[in-house]
Amino acid sequence: MLRFVGCDIHKRTAVFTMLLEDGTLFASYTVPVTREALTVFAERQRKKEDRLAMEATTNTWAVAGVLRPFVAEVVIGNALRVRAIAEAKIKTDKVDSRVLAELLRCEYLPVVWQPDADTQRLRRLTHRRAALVSDRTRLKNRLHSILHHTLVPLPGFDLFSKRGIVWLRELPLAEEEAQARDSDLCLLEQTELEIAELEKRLVREAWQDEKVRLVMSIPGIDYTVAQTCLAAIGDIARFPNAKKLAAYLGLNPSTRQPGAHCYHGPITKQGNAHARWLLVQAAQHLGQYRGPLGQTMRRIIQRKNRSVAVVACARKLAVLLWHVLSSGEPFRYALPQSLEAKYSRLRVRATGRRRRGGVAKGTPRSPRYGRGRTRALPSLPQVLAQNDLPQIAPLARGEKIMLERKKLDGFYHELQTPSRIQANTPKPQQQETEEDLKSELTQS
Repeated sequence: MLRFVGCDIHKRTAVFTMLLEDGTLFASYTVPVTREALTVFAERQRKKEDRLAMEATTNTWAVAGVLRPFVAEVVIGNALRVRAIAEAKIKTDKVDSRVLAELLRCEYLPVVWQPDADTQRLRRLTHRRAALVSDRTRLKNRLHSILHHTLVPLPGFDLFSKRGIVWLRELPLAEEEAQARDSDLCLLEQTELEIAELEKRLVREAWQDEKVRLVMSIPGIDYTVAQTCLAAIGDIARFPNAKKLAAYLGLNPSTRQPGAHCYHGPITKQGNAHARWLLVQAAQHLGQYRGPLGQTMRRIIQRKNRSVAVVACARKLAVLLWHVLSSGEPFRYALPQSLEAKYSRLRVRATGRRRRGGVAKGTPRSPRYGRGRTRALPSLPQVLAQNDLPQIAPLARGEKIMLERKKLDGFYHELQTPSRIQANTPKPQQQETEEDLKSELTQS
């Protein structure tokens, strides 16, 4: 006999309501939310053909993990959509659990994707890192506030460097302010230790994960942003196109269409707020990039303003995330020098291993000897090969036309060709970026 079970979960108790196929109420139970009590209840009252529905809350995944072996299927509903569908004047736990069972029976329950164990673990780690960083910022703000309301001017150096911490500890203050300062400094030191310990684990995992290194090929994205986005996205195959991913992260514009009029407003800000914020931060400096992303951002700045351009480029980063993860290929317009620096930092932090520079022993003298110190700039294929990443497929005909139209074909050719520069000269990418920006502003 097929039964549909709705479960309304709270911190201490969970209410189960069972319905038969025709909608008849079979039974209702209230169970403590502990692993032992849920296991005993499932062994006694659950059947293997039952279907169970729950709303997505803080402890939903833990409860679902306990009950999943005892039922045929566990369905997790979207709490926002369920509330919109089943809004009622009389709202109790029994009513909510029965509504879930009814929606499941009628196949009208809006479900959410259920992440696997590895994705859940990565989400917990990245969320904890974000919480610890937020705590550190809060403590630093409190210390700034102590100096502000005691009329103590800030020193001419970083307040939270080693020198600044010593200066702050030795600063003479009244008894109450001194106690608050010592307490906050103690909490700040402990928080810094917790962040450093968590960073070690995340760095090791990032270096071993090829997906993280693939996503890092996108300009502005380091391993921190890459891990947070991968934890929020999970399986990229559940998004049929890049627009779906941008909408999932809340980076698509809101739309209102009354009658024949269509209005587009600010972004929807749905989905993972931390991942969306990190993508916006990653897009802040794309205007200095020579490739297509930098060109797009500079053009939007000329037409609108910088804030709109940053959010628009954050959406483009989400689109690139989908293409890179779906194809398994790195970003084809990444600057080799910047990409090599990102991979080197990650490798040194994860393994402590540095690559040896210079020429091998016994190598003949270079024909450039005596002409001044020069430094080799690797090509993009060389950087990808050194870091065990797949090579980029040849350009399609349409992409070649796009590069020629935007006058970026020369830039793409430079990425594929190794070169040498004088060791004491600035990076050519930065010089050419300023020249390109000036020329674009002059033409506009």
